[in-house]
Amino acid sequence: MKQSLEQYRKEFLHYLEKFRGYSDLTLKSYDESLKEAFKLLEVEEEGSHTTLNLMPYRLQIAHLKPTTISKKISAMRSFCEYLNDQGEKVSLKADESIKVPASLPKPISDAHIKEALSHATLNEQLVVTLLYTLGLRISELASLELKEISGEWVRVMGKGQKGRDIPMLSSSYTLIQEYMDKTGPQQFLFESKGTRLSENSLRYLVTKCFKRVGLKVTPHQLRHSYATALLNNNARIADVSELLGHASMSTTQIYTKLGSSVKMQNYVKAHPLCQDDDEIS
Repeated sequence: MKQSLEQYRKEFLHYLEKFRGYSDLTLKSYDESLKEAFKLLEVEEEGSHTTLNLMPYRLQIAHLKPTTISKKISAMRSFCEYLNDQGEKVSLKADESIKVPASLPKPISDAHIKEALSHATLNEQLVVTLLYTLGLRISELASLELKEISGEWVRVMGKGQKGRDIPMLSSSYTLIQEYMDKTGPQQFLFESKGTRLSENSLRYLVTKCFKRVGLKVTPHQLRHSYATALLNNNARIADVSELLGHASMSTTQIYTKLGSSVKMQNYVKAHPLCQDDDEIS
């Protein structure tokens, strides 16, 4: 390896802070997990390839809750991906996932999104708007080509090169035209000097946009917000599943649980007998 693991750890944390917008608390959690793992993992080198064996570390943390173990292993997985992005040939051993209970996604309210957009640059406006009104994955947005955009529809190539057509708001198309007139992209919607922008560059635009209004928001949360808004307004789950590009409708069903929890909260607030219960208790 060109540098020590310790040197790469510091650079990785800097990357998470500056380009991924991670909070101080999350950075501290990543730092602690990496330092713990470094003390116990076995480093196996064969030519230019390095293998980080996590088994000794896994044995040390086996008594912890599954969610805690999963987060610690995930930190090492992200670190390994970063090393490979830096040109190192690194793989993990014994990094198998453990099953943890599925948690509900956390959508961003429409009001918060509109507030963030009111302070955004043109680039930020377009990225956030397309993620929120098309429900795209960040990888899909980064690879979106101009030829796939029409006035009313966007053709998206999703996982496994499976294409889907998504309806587009006229206001979104107007924003796209304004952006294109200003930047003049040639092949991809988001480019810099003739090369498409990376997923990390687009994530950074989302991070900056919401940071101005005191929120930490990820691109995937905007996708969650898109799905939840549709289901809360009585869109058919089959249609939402198709728009999201889910291979199975069961993946989409987690949003119906979220929709039910929102409906219950609204019911408790609105029904007079629920209010009477609060007064009695």
